[in-house]
Amino acid sequence: MKELIIPYKALVFDLNGTMIDDMPYHVKAWGDIINNELGAGLSVVELTAQMYGKNEEVLTRIFGEGKFTEGQMQELSMEKERRYQAAYRSELKLINGLADFLELAQTSGKKIAIGSAAIMFNINFVLDNLGIRQYFDAIVSADNVEISKPNPETFLKCADMLGVDPRECLVFEDAPKGVEAAENAGMDCVVLTTLHGHGPGEFSRYTNIIRFMADYSQY
Repeated sequence: MKELIIPYKALVFDLNGTMIDDMPYHVKAWGDIINNELGAGLSVVELTAQMYGKNEEVLTRIFGEGKFTEGQMQELSMEKERRYQAAYRSELKLINGLADFLELAQTSGKKIAIGSAAIMFNINFVLDNLGIRQYFDAIVSADNVEISKPNPETFLKCADMLGVDPRECLVFEDAPKGVEAAENAGMDCVVLTTLHGHGPGEFSRYTNIIRFMADYSQY
């Protein structure tokens, strides 16, 4: 992994599916609300396909503009996150090898950031329960951007906060929209193909991927 990160001054990590393998818990929490309570009637595959961007964007994609007020979307979003955290708390752990990798990156003098479409409520849930906040020099959440991935705003803000040129950042992602956001930001990308993640074939259109890994032990 030292050889992998040597050319870069900064490392930027997505959160869900990249640092923790938690996507089934998000899908279940959304399914309870979107299907069982709001009556959307989506299959698991259809629901999973919508699991990117801000929660408000998910609701708008599924139900259309104007279905909910801003206040209603915020309350639905927080209820979804409360259910997700309650279900996932006992299973919360870093993807295999990441703890050692973060320590290596920090001792190697790399700047490290989180660039995620998660809200700070969930990012804090992960950082504080796992005791890893000290590794990160910058955090950009859904609360800090106007437009979610694949717009590059999330990653460009990370680079700006770290004081590093975007071309000197290496992004770690698990989803095509995230890889596209990195590409739009001018950043190279490592893709995590975790148990519940996307397969390499789903990333064939992107030119910024330097490596695929099932977990961080593969360096």
